[in-house]
Amino acid sequence: MHDRISRTGYENIRLDRTGQAEAFDAIGDRYDEAFPHKEGQLAAGQWLIDALPAGSRVLDLGCGTGLPTARQLAGAGFEVVGVDLSYGMVELARRYVPDATFHRLDIADLRPGGPRDLGRFDAVTAFFSLLMLERAEIPLALRTVRHILVPGGLFALSMVEADVDNFPIPFLRSTIRVSGYLREDLRAVVQAAGFAIAQETSYTYAPATSDVPPEEQIFLTCRRSD
Repeated sequence: MHDRISRTGYENIRLDRTGQAEAFDAIGDRYDEAFPHKEGQLAAGQWLIDALPAGSRVLDLGCGTGLPTARQLAGAGFEVVGVDLSYGMVELARRYVPDATFHRLDIADLRPGGPRDLGRFDAVTAFFSLLMLERAEIPLALRTVRHILVPGGLFALSMVEADVDNFPIPFLRSTIRVSGYLREDLRAVVQAAGFAIAQETSYTYAPATSDVPPEEQIFLTCRRSD
């Protein structure tokens, strides 16, 4: 078991989630109020709906309040499991999407040989959740996603285009730390983790609050390379 864990790479980095979950506990419903238009996220969810049969297992990493993704996918007849580090977000998700299952977990918990095994999934979504990690951890998280997926499984993710690493920003009257890539670098990191990119789209997004600046959102829909 020790050898299996050591090959994940997590033993070489220090996980620091200080304040991240607490910030989202405090934000609560204000997140959906600040980001009311989620066309890119809904379109990526529809891509999964069109590609997968009803009853497929889908994991929503960083599920937040469960809106819109967990609700969209559960409504399509999928078995949806959501995970989030924030207790507050998980409680809201359980209330808003009672047909899905939610756990308060860290993505690192799901690594090969890690403390939690939720089984294998036909698809995984990670909408704006990987940007909460330091850059050194993002490739490890992507390899964890690949491990969770069945062969040929689907992966939909989004990031904000930004050349930053663990950078503190004000966010809805809280402070969070974010990481990002320029789009070519993001593609390279995703492909190196074992994914074939099927489609890339981007949206210039202006949140409905002056506290959060406009951003360029990148959405990638991918398939696990086997």
